Amino acid sequence: MITVSNIFIKYGDRVLLDSINLVILEKDKVGLVGRNGAGKSTLLKVIAGEMRADDGTIARPGESSLGFLHQEMDIPKGKTVKEEALTAFDAAKKLEEKITELNDEIANRTDYESEAYAKLLNDFSDLNERFQLIGGQSIEAETEKILKGLGFKQSDFDRLTDEFSGGWQMRIELAKMLLQKPDYLLLDEPTNHLDIESIIWLEKFLKDYPGAIIVISHDKQFLDNVTKRTVEVELGNVYDYKAAYSKYVELRAERREKQMAAFRNQQKVIAEKERTINRFMAKATKTKMAQSMQKQLDKIDRIEVEDADVAAMNISFPPAPRSGQVVVESQSLTKRYGDLTVLKDVNLKIDRGDRVAFVGQNGQGKTTLAKIIVDELTLTEGDLNLGHNVQIGYYAQNQSDSLHSNLTVLQTMENASPPEMRTKLRNILGAFMFSGEDVEKKVSVLSGGERARLALACLLLRPFNLLVLDEPTNHLDMISKDVLKNAIKDYDGTLIIVSHDRSFLTNLTNRTIEFRDRKLHNHIGDVNAFLEKRKLEDMRSVELSGKKAGSTEEKNTPKKTLSYEERKRLMRNVSNAEKKIERLETEIEKMETKMADPSFYEQADSVEQMKKYEAQKQELEEAMEAWEEAQLILMEYE
Repeated sequence: MITVSNIFIKYGDRVLLDSINLVILEKDKVGLVGRNGAGKSTLLKVIAGEMRADDGTIARPGESSLGFLHQEMDIPKGKTVKEEALTAFDAAKKLEEKITELNDEIANRTDYESEAYAKLLNDFSDLNERFQLIGGQSIEAETEKILKGLGFKQSDFDRLTDEFSGGWQMRIELAKMLLQKPDYLLLDEPTNHLDIESIIWLEKFLKDYPGAIIVISHDKQFLDNVTKRTVEVELGNVYDYKAAYSKYVELRAERREKQMAAFRNQQKVIAEKERTINRFMAKATKTKMAQSMQKQLDKIDRIEVEDADVAAMNISFPPAPRSGQVVVESQSLTKRYGDLTVLKDVNLKIDRGDRVAFVGQNGQGKTTLAKIIVDELTLTEGDLNLGHNVQIGYYAQNQSDSLHSNLTVLQTMENASPPEMRTKLRNILGAFMFSGEDVEKKVSVLSGGERARLALACLLLRPFNLLVLDEPTNHLDMISKDVLKNAIKDYDGTLIIVSHDRSFLTNLTNRTIEFRDRKLHNHIGDVNAFLEKRKLEDMRSVELSGKKAGSTEEKNTPKKTLSYEERKRLMRNVSNAEKKIERLETEIEKMETKMADPSFYEQADSVEQMKKYEAQKQELEEAMEAWEEAQLILMEYE
């Protein structure tokens, strides 16, 4: 077992973990929950030995193994997906080599009666047994099974890891850990980059996992399906519940309610005794009795109510400027990536005040259409027009990943802010729970949830009347999700939201558009009305129903592959675009630093420099679009 003893960690004036104690048994399935920034990821790093605590110890059996999937992992380049996954079996390969050596030696020995020969046979038997235990005989088959479970196609196995996005590289790292089967498996937000089918596969795998698991996740259903124990990190303390997430929520509420009731009852008794003591103290004949009662009162074990972390964002979207009646309208819109058609002949009309949810399985074009609307992607055929005076606020699915890690929280806001908002930045950051020294933190040290909050804060710096949100709840804790939902409810502009989160979408929209078979299917009402109409239980059913429909089509349609020359050309396009993006981002960042200085606008050539800056931004958008198109084609057909 793992024993966590008196772990203490402090950042500046803030105590993150206050002498906590925890025991993880050999087969425990633990959900680690709590607010963004509460210290969950830090605790995992300490347990994994990747970070030292200020005080306290971690004890783990010396012969045990541990795997840790965290959010900032780098995959080595230059190997294929399968080659990299097979590195999980380095220990098995060494054993196999040793077994081969011993086998050769046994074949050449003739001293059958000697002790050395007997020892050789014993060593050979022991090594074979260990080889069988770690699955050495089925390495190739097991590797392919797990890679496919995490969403890779057979044709992906021989592609270089360099060709895949960060999310897919994370899947490779997860595959390696699952193949190694460590005694203790530590997973920090493993579902963030998985589609529904892969999440369901991972749930089944982890349910039957023979070792212990500690997982951080904001996916309630995933936690319910995988874990049997919940450890909450709150205000430096940990609270242990022998239950999965949903039951933990009930038990937590009951515990706090009982604690409050006991506290109130005790306070009532104490107040009555203090009144009696005060009355007796006023009478000389009863002074001794009063003193005796006071001593008894002093010995009472006082009930203390545990502090609760009730801090929350205070989001309020700016009032929406009035737009025309028609906000977005498309006719026969088609979007292709090479030979892959994502959307075909799509007609869409969104009026002022509409609140629309985009739902459907991954890869059906939800994000693609959102990016076309906000002008981050160009359509292939057809038309799409925005109405009069439409001003867009856009939160991308990977918005928090685009923040510059070497900037501070305040510098990030300053770079995104128009001049007239500069004086309000600290107040806005305070509303997003960045106060005092927090604003001087580098983005690189922020948790996933803190980055998401910062990206949302940047969104509020300019007014808009069309709010487009693509998976805005990724990385947000439960309380932050509720706060964001209430702010969206109060927003008085037009809304388009892409999400898989049923509870978040409930009562948030008045139209639901399902993306299926390259078309849009319009439904009146919120997500619950849509699910009832489609006779589906939940958003996972939406994903899986689309997968099944797609699988039939795939069987009837010959699978296309890229020729060597086509693949080489696309790889060259990706590489060139990446170099161009890196160069332009550096130049733009330098220019934004100059523009932050008020004296810049007094320079004679400031207008020309501004024009060059705008041209570079346009060039960067085009380079990013070229990179995305090439990557999507590679991922689809290779």
